[in-house]
Amino acid sequence: MLHRRYVTGRPGQEAALEEVRLNAAIAQEIYDLRTKAGLTQRQLAELVGTTHSVISRLEDADYAGRSLRMLQRISAALHYRLQVRFVPVAVRRKVPA
Repeated sequence: MLHRRYVTGRPGQEAALEEVRLNAAIAQEIYDLRTKAGLTQRQLAELVGTTHSVISRLEDADYAGRSLRMLQRISAALHYRLQVRFVPVAVRRKVPA
């Protein structure tokens, strides 16, 4: 209900919400993969060739500065392959008045 009231039909709000969702999903995925591997942020940072503060920022849902290259480095260090997918979204058509 809140989504419908405050976001639906407002392209700027919809885009901002989608960005927040994407950032949160990426942060959670990095965290999940790291903890599944039994690594601390410092250990992952060492494998990736960066600092633990960078890993900490990447695991923060509010951080929007993730680069594709860094995500590739993390996935390689954890023995994963990074995939980027484009998926269709439902398009709401306006009904003529």
